Amino acid sequence: MNPIALYPIVILAALIASGGFYKYGYSNGWDDRDAEMQIEIARKNEEARAKEQEMAKAVADKETELRKANNVINKKQTDLNSAIRAGRVRFPAPSCPQAPASATAAAGDSSQAGSQPDPAPDTDTGPSESERQTLELIAQIAADGDRAINQLNACIDAYDNMRNIINGQQ
Repeated sequence: MNPIALYPIVILAALIASGGFYKYGYSNGWDDRDAEMQIEIARKNEEARAKEQEMAKAVADKETELRKANNVINKKQTDLNSAIRAGRVRFPAPSCPQAPASATAAAGDSSQAGSQPDPAPDTDTGPSESERQTLELIAQIAADGDRAINQLNACIDAYDNMRNIINGQQ
C-alpha cells in the first residue's frame, strides 16, 4: 500500500483520538465541577440551618421576654384594679371648691337662718360607682398602651437581632 494513501487514515485517527480525549476531559471537568458545587451547596445549607436555628432562638428569647413583661403589666393592672375597688385610688378633689357662677346669695330673714341647724358636713363614703368604672377604664387603657409599647419594642429588638444575624454582625 502506498504510504501517501495512509496519511488521510492517520490524520482521521488522530482527529478521532484527540476528539475523544477532549470529550473525556470535558466530561470529567464538568463532573468535578458538579461535585464541588454539591459540596459547596451542602456547606451553604448547613450555614443556613445554623442561622435559622440562631434566629429561632433569638425570636423565642424575645417572645419569652415579652411574655414576662406582659405578666408584670397584668399584675400591676390587677393590683391597681384592687386598689380602685377598695377606694384607695380616686380622682383628685379641688383644694378650693368653687361656687357655681349662677349661685345667688341666700335671701330671707337672717334670724331664721341662724336658728336652723348647720347641715351635716360632707360624709365621704368613697368613690361613686361611675368614678370606679372610669378609673378602671383609665387603668385598662394605660395597661393596653403599656402592652402595645412592649410589643412594639420587642418587634424592633427582634428585627434588629435578625438583621444582625443575617448580616453576620454579632
